Amino acid sequence: MTGQTTFWRGDAPLILASGSTTRRQLLEAAGLPVEVVRPDVDERAIEADFLAMGGPPAGVAAALADAKALSVSPRQFGRTVLAADQMLVCEGRPFHKPEGTAAAERQIALLAGRKHELTSAFTLARNGKIIGRGTSSAVLAMRALTPGFIRDYVVLAGQAATTSVGGYQLEGLGIHLFETIEGDHSTILGLPMLSLLATLRELDLVA
Repeated sequence: MTGQTTFWRGDAPLILASGSTTRRQLLEAAGLPVEVVRPDVDERAIEADFLAMGGPPAGVAAALADAKALSVSPRQFGRTVLAADQMLVCEGRPFHKPEGTAAAERQIALLAGRKHELTSAFTLARNGKIIGRGTSSAVLAMRALTPGFIRDYVVLAGQAATTSVGGYQLEGLGIHLFETIEGDHSTILGLPMLSLLATLRELDLVA
């Protein structure tokens, strides 16, 4: 390991098929070189088709990760493409990013006092073919919250309350909403790094 400057073994940087700043930061913090290419997919149409075929709500994350990776990979010959997605399910109901702060308030009120599951999935592709996949889940218990507290939280969080499923960012003010958390931190942030790195090692892409 003497003289090693990076754990990455790929011939070119990993392509991240996502506009998520958090996912890029997780990869860069692990010393992986990253280039971003945003995928062109209709997420809600893919989700609707998946659920219509009887797929479980938690499985939507993997279906979306597949679609994003396969959207970008054919245009990036020879490159390794990583895509990821996340699904929040509470008592069988899927949740998405709230559209506006009022929606964030309503969503947090629905989650307050209940447990919900976050499933994060990733897909690796090369030359239009899937070469690796992984999923990881975490269970979070939101504490009971008054309408006034929820309103104050959303005001303080601002637009950040609309940028993640559930209306919270655990790495920021969202930590105030929770009673207990069971699961890997990177999974909660939207990219299960331990599973991803294990898969990259299997593909001989990291040391």
